[in-house]
Amino acid sequence: MSVIFNRVGAALLGLSVIAIASPASAQELNGANTAWILTSTALVLFMTLPGLALFYGGLVQAKNVLSVLMHCFAIACMASILWMGVVYSLAFDEGNAWIGGLGKVMLSGVSFDSMSGDIPESVFFMFQMTFAIITPALIVGAYVERIKFSSMMMISVLWMIFVYAPVCHWVWGGGWLAEMGVMDFAGGLVVHATAGTSALVIVKILGARQGYPKHLHPPHSPGMTMIGAAMLWVGWFGFNAGSALAADGSAGMAMTVTHISAATASLVWIAIEWMKFGKPSLIGVVTGMVAGLATITPASGFVGPIGGLCIGLLGGFICYGAVGFVKSKMNLDDSLDVFAVHGVGGIIGTIAAAFFALESLGGVGLGDGVTVTDQMTVQVIGVVATIAWSAIATLIIVYITKAICGLRVSDDEAEEGLDLSYHGERDYNF
Repeated sequence: MSVIFNRVGAALLGLSVIAIASPASAQELNGANTAWILTSTALVLFMTLPGLALFYGGLVQAKNVLSVLMHCFAIACMASILWMGVVYSLAFDEGNAWIGGLGKVMLSGVSFDSMSGDIPESVFFMFQMTFAIITPALIVGAYVERIKFSSMMMISVLWMIFVYAPVCHWVWGGGWLAEMGVMDFAGGLVVHATAGTSALVIVKILGARQGYPKHLHPPHSPGMTMIGAAMLWVGWFGFNAGSALAADGSAGMAMTVTHISAATASLVWIAIEWMKFGKPSLIGVVTGMVAGLATITPASGFVGPIGGLCIGLLGGFICYGAVGFVKSKMNLDDSLDVFAVHGVGGIIGTIAAAFFALESLGGVGLGDGVTVTDQMTVQVIGVVATIAWSAIATLIIVYITKAICGLRVSDDEAEEGLDLSYHGERDYNF
């Protein structure tokens, strides 16, 4: 009997030695990372539905609130199918420096066992899809209360293919900006700079709302906006910390600096309001929060707590100034301040990442031999290229849409409200 036990023990010992000696496959599924990205995917979708929808919905007139909710919901559905059909492939399939290939059209080749790093590719696909959903939805805030529903859908479809897909590939899909070493952890360029720039182009062609700027109605429900903003804040943890694609220290620090930046920018915003107008507003504090979140997004995986605090300060002050500049100096009716908050925030955060990533400031550090000037140059090139491409492509898209189905609702439809004139419903029936 002892001989049998000895042989069994020797066999088990041999198996354990083989297991220890064999390195884990690079494609072996990591359960912890997979669970975190599944959770992050739900959080980022939560940002759009219902977070962004409620945030925007509370800021418009009561007769237009359903139209805003409808825009966000319809974009979520459209973007999901379009992402599966072709945009995911254009963004992440192997192609060239400018655009991905068509090898993953309709998720061709993606099976239950397909891996992206150490998580299932289906999970990576879903996580990135939620980014593709919220980005065109952000632009909704620029043209609320005056755009045709059909025009909104057509612009969003073309925009995802010709703006979002290429820039996503440049930065995250191994394109030319990735090869240069651009730092955009969670979407300062891919999400915020593209959406903000395109928002300005659209409103320039579309024109202002009736009564702009002197006879506009105040937000019909600041409380609804605050509820949506709170959902955005929570969801943003998935947006930024999830972009680490792992349940590790990078995700933890990204979550930490995200929260610090949001809180800081909120306080900056209401401090400015308090000094200027004598009263801090609820709309102000939540707008400051979004500015802080947008500004930290590109830097969130590269900076430490001090960077999060400083970037929140920058986001609060600069985005506040940008709101007045767009409306007063540029005379553009970017209704819910998409460019001033998201566009400017994403741009500032992208550039600031080069400095606050320094190890001496608590960041992860720059590459070997890379100076702050070197990295700053790359960041500025990324910003300029993203703005230029987004503006030119959006200009073409909007004029094509205008030629096919027009852009603006009629004055009578605007007066009645888009809820009834375009959707046959009313949000408040009392």
